[in-house]
Amino acid sequence: MRGLKILVVVMGVMLVVGVAGLVIAVATRLAHRAPAPAAAFSAPPIMLPHGSKIETMSIGSDRIVLQVDLVDGTVQLIVIDLASGRQLGTIPLQEQP
Repeated sequence: MRGLKILVVVMGVMLVVGVAGLVIAVATRLAHRAPAPAAAFSAPPIMLPHGSKIETMSIGSDRIVLQVDLVDGTVQLIVIDLASGRQLGTIPLQEQP
């Protein structure tokens, strides 16, 4: 009978420790939730020359670069700030003569 009492006490302690571990695991997961998505923003429109088309787009850590094919056959790169959506500048690409 004494062995049965010890077994019941040990199993009771294991049950309490298991429930406490489960509560701690759930609390830890709730504390480390994914951050809320960033709020939407509106940016001024990016003006492309008439008849041009975007050929490729590359994204860096804080910039977007658009390769734009113009109507006259030339190519230019448009650099856009990712945080504000503003156009930072254009880079015309030309072939060497």
